[in-house]
Amino acid sequence: MNFHESDERRALRAAVAELGKRYGHRYMRDKVRTDGRATELWEEAGRYGYLGVNIPAEYGGGGGGIADLAAVCEELGAAGCPLLLMVVSPAICGSIIARFGTDAQKQRWLPGIADGTTTMAFGITEPEAGSNSHNLTTTGTRTEDGWVLNGRKVFISGVDQADAVLVVGRSADARTGRLKPALFIVPTDAPGFTWQPIEMELVAPEKQFALFLDDVALPADALVGDEDAGLLQLFAGLNPERIMVAAFSLGMARQALDTAVDYAKTRTVWQGPIGAHQGIAHPLAVCAIELEQARLLTQKAAWLYDAGDDGGAGEAANMAKYAAAEAAARIVDQSIQTLGGNGLSVDYGVAALLVASRVARVAPVSREMILNYVAQHTLGLPRSY
Repeated sequence: MNFHESDERRALRAAVAELGKRYGHRYMRDKVRTDGRATELWEEAGRYGYLGVNIPAEYGGGGGGIADLAAVCEELGAAGCPLLLMVVSPAICGSIIARFGTDAQKQRWLPGIADGTTTMAFGITEPEAGSNSHNLTTTGTRTEDGWVLNGRKVFISGVDQADAVLVVGRSADARTGRLKPALFIVPTDAPGFTWQPIEMELVAPEKQFALFLDDVALPADALVGDEDAGLLQLFAGLNPERIMVAAFSLGMARQALDTAVDYAKTRTVWQGPIGAHQGIAHPLAVCAIELEQARLLTQKAAWLYDAGDDGGAGEAANMAKYAAAEAAARIVDQSIQTLGGNGLSVDYGVAALLVASRVARVAPVSREMILNYVAQHTLGLPRSY
């Protein structure tokens, strides 16, 4: 692992940052106010190849890794226009299909995911299962022609923008009858597949939905990968998810910290700028340190994943997600405190990050479940659940 990013990565960051500046937080604010989508930004990012930097080149992607996609996500966030569906479509779904999909599945889905013309949502959370994926009740039953899927999902992002949803369910083991994880591609126009929006306080153009799967008939090739390796395939998508959420949080934190620092340099009270006072400067310095700590953990997690170390990436991705979410929450709060009343105004764009930064401590996995993971797998303590 090299602490100096390659020339290609730095060039990618610079190009994405330039794109983000042309949109910024006012663009996202206006989209939310009009109940719109960030369609223009998504399409332009797709045309430039930014959405598919992690997709294999033979399927129209950039042939890079999750570290490259995380860089794109972070830079757009730092510019004030993060794209939540990057966490879902190219990172989770694209990674799983690229690693475990059939040739036909790769040909069908990856080129569109790479250029943004196709979007895939990801459905795992259920009303009664929460963080316990072993209690999922969405079930795929084999038929002569394929599968029939039944179940419920909640807090699924961007279903209204998606062409399909990669649904995490369970199928019966033919030998034992026991249920085991399985991944199914479900087109959003499939008969029996419906959804309804969930009202959220989150300020974002991407909406959250509850899904209903009632006798959804799917062809045999809707199953992704090996039926006996569902859990391995699932975590091949969840590690990139955690890395991308960390990058998403880093972007928010950078936007907030940059805003606070600029304000502290220019806002004058009495004889000089407020940033000259330690009561302002020291908390911002702590924010800078915590941001760098989270950035290093995120880069390590991405490097391990791209190197094929799934075990090491699992530990690092959980730690990175935890550190970045905690840093973002602190930095957004400190930014608002630094700006005072202006921190709550629309023009500066940091008040809107309050809920978003808090969400990162809960989703896609809570900070408490990450602490459980670290206690058990890193420290070797007895399992608590």
